[in-house]
Amino acid sequence: MNKWKVSLTTSLLLIVLSACAIQAPPPRTGGPGAPLQKIRLPMGYIPNVQFAPYYVAVERGYFAEAGIELEFDYKFETDGMKLVAAGELPFAVVSGEQVVLARAQGLPVKYFLQWYRRFPIAIFSLKTKGIAKPEDLKGRTVGIPGFFGATYVGWRAFLDANGLSERDMQVQEIGFTQAAAVQQGKVDAAVGYIVNEPLVLEANGFPVNVFRVSDQVDMVANGLVTNEKTLRENPTLVRNMARALLRGIADTIADPNAAMQISAKYVEGLQADDPIQKRVLLATIELMRSERLGISSPQAWENTQNTLLAMGQIKQKLDVNEFFTNEFVP
Repeated sequence: MNKWKVSLTTSLLLIVLSACAIQAPPPRTGGPGAPLQKIRLPMGYIPNVQFAPYYVAVERGYFAEAGIELEFDYKFETDGMKLVAAGELPFAVVSGEQVVLARAQGLPVKYFLQWYRRFPIAIFSLKTKGIAKPEDLKGRTVGIPGFFGATYVGWRAFLDANGLSERDMQVQEIGFTQAAAVQQGKVDAAVGYIVNEPLVLEANGFPVNVFRVSDQVDMVANGLVTNEKTLRENPTLVRNMARALLRGIADTIADPNAAMQISAKYVEGLQADDPIQKRVLLATIELMRSERLGISSPQAWENTQNTLLAMGQIKQKLDVNEFFTNEFVP
């Protein structure tokens, strides 16, 4: 599904947590009658049930209560990180490794709310292949969408965590055909999103073995990024944005059925009773669960940075506090 790019000139994906009480956002500036601030939010992917927390927060008026009128930008050509860094947009949905790459290039961006608590990338294979543990990948053929993006970052982190190297196997670039390539036996295993390809295969009667990258190493996943100028000049907007989305996340976790009903209004062709899409939503909820919604950890940022260093994507370490803040999470 979501094809998050490592290159800062490409589209950003996408693709927290546990149902805990979320404080109501403060009243909008200027009082209840004040006009809403229109905000365009680059999502990095097409309309999808995985964005349910955003849809719930809009539908239930949480963004409006925060003084925000949200417009979803699903265009792949929108480079959300670049626009946020330039101050042309205040927010974008990004993956954690994108923030590290941006800061390494001197871009003034900062991640302020974690949406997915767990990194969503996985390595999967048909059960009939007998790949039951990571070392079983030795000598096998593994398909990846390309040598870029969150899938490749997750793949490299997985290898490092298990003492493996790409030299131990044959790695093939197969584009975004992972499910079909695995099903048809073109590769023995593939790298993809835990809420996409493995679910598709299982739903079509092909049982799979899955290695979740998040079970091997804790890295920063999808969330919201802003720029230093907005943090400095309009911290209330940042806080309101965070609280509105957190309410949507908490509601989605607490009532998936209602979240499906709401998402059907925002995703063309989505049926609220679609069993496969319901599984996608439930898998997404598992990525979101956390003891405290919204926060990211210094260690996860350190792990993400170390992976990019090992890949040669960045040249030197930075202070992880440059990447994120939890100040705006209630």
